[in-house]
Amino acid sequence: MSEHKKEWEFLSEDSIHEGFYSLSRVQFKHTMCNGGWTGVVEREVLNRGNVIGVLAHDPQSDTVALVEQFRYGAKLEPTNPWLMETIAGMVEPGEEPQDVAVREAKEEAGIDLVNPRLVRQYYSSPSSTTEQVFIYYAQTDLSGVGGVHGLAAENEDILVHVVSADEAIAMMENGVLKNAISVIAMQWFQHHRAMNTLNT
Repeated sequence: MSEHKKEWEFLSEDSIHEGFYSLSRVQFKHTMCNGGWTGVVEREVLNRGNVIGVLAHDPQSDTVALVEQFRYGAKLEPTNPWLMETIAGMVEPGEEPQDVAVREAKEEAGIDLVNPRLVRQYYSSPSSTTEQVFIYYAQTDLSGVGGVHGLAAENEDILVHVVSADEAIAMMENGVLKNAISVIAMQWFQHHRAMNTLNT
């Protein structure tokens, strides 16, 4: 199968809203697989920056740290909108994702990380947002980890749970973990733990 020509033109981008997130209206066109060009495509795009996720694992006790917090986007959950997740946070302009992983682990869970390792990078929903996700795996001592954490200035109220690796994997398989970062991180962890390749 021959490779089709891949060309594109960004025609305009206008700000619609500036707030916690920003929303733009963009126009573009691109070449088509069977030749020729599309017409002008108009879309609204969410510009929310990038985010990190952290799977903190204690290999001595074979436990992982998960956090529980209120998520407005889960308001239609049949029980309540508090979700169990891996540690996560937003990358501010000028920050390196690895540095954010270290910071968020401390802020959200009171965990001191050293050299978290990038294991996955992906676009969360490239049809509608520019956001990229960086998932890190870190081995650390989770003894004594727990309690409520978060920044008061951001109204964060984050409850930390340290659970066995088997329980965390079961939460992923049974649908208790519902956000993409947590599911993808746990699938990676499940595979490499079974293959005994977490350190490679």
